[in-house]
This record gives sequence, C-alpha cells and structure tokens, in this order.
Amino acid sequence: MDLYEYQAKQLFGSHGVPVTDGHVCVTPEEARSAAQAIAAPVVVKAQVKTGGRGKAGGVKLADSPDDAFAKAQGILGLDIKGHVVRRLLVTPATDIAEEYYVSFLLDRANRSFLAMASVEGGMDIEEVAATKPEALAKIRVDALDGVSPAKAREIVTAAKFPEAIAAPVADILVSLWDVMVGEDATLVEVNPLVLTPTGEVLALDGKVTLDGNAGYRHPHHADLVDREATDPIELRAQELDLNYVKLDGDVGIIGNGAGLVMSTLDVVAYAGEEFGGVRPANFLDIGGGASADVMANGLDIVLNDPDVQAVFVNVFGGITACDAVASGILQGLQVLEQRGVASTKPIVCRIDGNNAEEGRRILTEAHHPLIELVETMDDAARRVAELAAAAKAGK
Repeated sequence: MDLYEYQAKQLFGSHGVPVTDGHVCVTPEEARSAAQAIAAPVVVKAQVKTGGRGKAGGVKLADSPDDAFAKAQGILGLDIKGHVVRRLLVTPATDIAEEYYVSFLLDRANRSFLAMASVEGGMDIEEVAATKPEALAKIRVDALDGVSPAKAREIVTAAKFPEAIAAPVADILVSLWDVMVGEDATLVEVNPLVLTPTGEVLALDGKVTLDGNAGYRHPHHADLVDREATDPIELRAQELDLNYVKLDGDVGIIGNGAGLVMSTLDVVAYAGEEFGGVRPANFLDIGGGASADVMANGLDIVLNDPDVQAVFVNVFGGITACDAVASGILQGLQVLEQRGVASTKPIVCRIDGNNAEEGRRILTEAHHPLIELVETMDDAARRVAELAAAAKAGK
C-alpha cells in the first residue's frame, strides 16, 4: 500500500525523523485557515500517489492566507498523471540551502535490503541514476544486521555527504530504518532531505510503501487506506478477507490458489482475442476452502461488478474435494438469492482434481440455468469469452 506524503511524514515523525508540521485540507477554506494558523508563507502541496507534482502545477508557494485559498482552488481537482487531487498538505515554507536524497527498499532480486543516497536530491532519482550513476550510492543492507550507526555512517560516506552534516544525516538514516522495519515497509524514501540555512536537516517530502501481507501486525495501518480512491468492490473484498484485484476486462474470475488464478487470467486473455479482445475483469483467489459462504462471497464480489459479463469458476480440488466445491457453488448461489442478489450473468465452471467426477455430477444434475460445466480449462476459457462477448454485443 502506497501512502500519501502526509501519511508518510506522520510515520516518520512517530519514529523520530525530523519533519515539518503540516495541515491536511480538502477545501480552499481549510487551506486558508491552515495558512492563518501557520502565520507565515506556506507551501500548498497536492496529495497524490505519483511523482512529478511540481512540474504538473501541484505544488505552489503562497504568501498569505488568501493566496493559499487561491492556490488551493487551482490545485484541488487537478489531474496529475491520472490521479485527481482531493486533498492538500499545507506546510510552512522552508528555506533550503541544499537538497539530498535517501531511501531504503526491499531488494527482492538479491534477497536483502538496499540503501540509496545522493547529495543531488530534489529531482527524479531515476534521472540521476541514468545520467550520473556515480552520484547515487547503493549500499546493501543485511536483513539481520540492519542499519546501525556504523552502517549509517558507511552510507553517508559512500554518498559523499559533507562532514558537517554527516552525523545528523546518519541519525536520520537510523530512524528511517526504524520506519522500514517497524512498519513492515518495502520502500521508505525522502526526496528531498534538505539542509536549511540554519543548519537543520529535515525530511521535506516522503514516500512509503507498506507490505500489505504484514497488515495483521499493524491494525493502525487500516486507518491509512484511502477509501475514496479505492475501488468499492476491492474494499468489500477486503472486508470479506478475499484476495481480489480489479482489472479492466469483462470476465469475472474465481479460483482457488494464486497460481491457478494467474494461469486462468492468461488463458482467458488468450481465448478472448478470438472474440474482440475480451479480457479478465479481476483476480479473485478464494483460497484452499470453497465452502458455501466463501463461494457466495466470491460470487457476490464478482457478480456485482458492472463490468463483468460472464464468470469463470476454475477450481482444482485438493484438501477441499470437488464435490464440496460443487455444492459450495450451488449453495453460494442460493445464499446470494437469500441476500436479494439476483443475477442473469452466465457462470462457466471447470472443476478438476480430488473427487472431480462426483463434483461434475452434482453440477450437471442441478440443472441450474446460469451454470455451464466445461471439462477442460482451455475450452472453459474459450466458452466464457464467447459468452462475455455475446453479452457485450447484446447491450
């Protein structure tokens, strides 16, 4: 989960990283009030989860409360790389003598963490890495050893920070590592880390990506979810503990096991080329259990997606046998009817594995008007793509 700047800086502050104060605002009037409270020139900053805000006009200096009001009017509603600005961060304007860059990230390829630092901050670090790779220090961080004061000093030295600020920058690196580990983050970035004319070193901007798989260890992370910007179907799936990702397509996918679901996405996309580019509408893994309630929840999520024209239930029976899966599908549809969820969308089922023959018999003898049983995965993918294309054409 990517965080907004104001959320990242709140986490920074809680771990001892020096940051500037700020006020989160959603209206120009709130921006004016924030500027009045600060009683000094302010910066009005768009809160979007993408870079390039300044170049897009999303960061403005305001000299007065009325000016902050006007700048907020111009930024709210702005589209920055497909992200619509719905909130602002109003912070005191900071005099800057130097700008730097520091970050920690999970280096999956090398099974470790990576520290990156540069005395050339304030711009796209990708540009620095591409045009002046020698200006970006990259230091491996062992997961067990972490970032001690000595390791932090190694990073500072490799990045050629001035000796006069080496100690405070090293302290900040130790605190940022506390954020990385303490919050189960996969990325912690400060750009720019600034030196003020008075000698302070401050994290002026921040980026944090949290590992959603560790959310159970951090109940407070739920408060960081941006419900306004998150697809409501995804929010509903989270509430039901379903592994769901919304995609831009027409075929709803339900499977048990991430590997099977990923394969299903591929075969549906391939089959859909024959029918005008029909594509999967979602990733939904119901896990190892396919009880009636779990299947009903999965069907509830997928069938309520207005983009879905047809559904592909692709299940391989393992610990949960196929006869239980088949019963779960039928009972799941009954549960939906009891919930008042009526659907006319066709459901193509392919079940294989443990007790598959009995599972197919249950579905066949049910004669459910929405369910069509297909034996192989490829044939089922082609059939569901055909049904989805026909439903789109009939609209």
